Amino acid sequence: MPTVVLQGPTITPDAATHAAECLRGVLDSRASHVRIHTGQPVQRDTIQRLRDGLRADVNLLPPDFDPGRVRLFITDMDSTLIGIECIDEIADYIGVKAQVAAITEAAMRGELDFEQSLVRRVQLLAGLDASALERVYEERLRLNPGAEALIEGLKARGIKLALVSGGFTFFTERLKKRLGLDYTLANTLEIRQNRLTGRVLGNIVGAKAKADFLASLCKALNIHPAQAIAAGDGANDLLMLEQAGLSVAYHAKPALQAQAATALNHCGLNGVLAFLEN
Repeated sequence: MPTVVLQGPTITPDAATHAAECLRGVLDSRASHVRIHTGQPVQRDTIQRLRDGLRADVNLLPPDFDPGRVRLFITDMDSTLIGIECIDEIADYIGVKAQVAAITEAAMRGELDFEQSLVRRVQLLAGLDASALERVYEERLRLNPGAEALIEGLKARGIKLALVSGGFTFFTERLKKRLGLDYTLANTLEIRQNRLTGRVLGNIVGAKAKADFLASLCKALNIHPAQAIAAGDGANDLLMLEQAGLSVAYHAKPALQAQAATALNHCGLNGVLAFLEN
């Protein structure tokens, strides 16, 4: 039976009743959200009309998604787990934020090859004192709303946590320690004499590397990708999200929202927990 999950401050009893009537379904009110169970097929354009009309997060759970079998949650970092694009903030300390941010935005929309765009952006950071990285972490990096509640809820369910990023290990490793994450993968900035060289060490973590990381974690944990939830916001997250049993576009670019199974645009990251209830 199709299940639709409604979340957000605009989901009043009247709004929920209206949605249930539209879907010809039965209301199931929970502490954090409302569910509608319907015996009718639910089309994607119907979901989008409800999203637009209610100005809320309305999501149809995939029919083969089993929340009780989820064993892995993997998320992008920049603009997903955290509220900034780290490379844009680093660039601010060398006076090229606008230039770097424009390239970042185009890459996240899928208009530029991610790997090539990262090389271009990192080159613009050459000569910057490495202390800028610590300043970005301490002064500008903030978790997105609901992140800590999500992580606490996932840990309580025994779900492993992975952070993957086209950004940098300087930030992912600190977040891993701070939040008690299980796995991380990101790019390593080359630093010599305490200054950024404008290069990345090793292979760049782009779209394929993110998807491969998910696959490798599933193999190591002896689980099927259907037992994973993947979250992201940009075009370079698409391949990873396509592999997971449940894909979550979090305040994402249109290219990703159009493809992901679910989208959160009004709730915080803890909105993911609603998908894990039976």
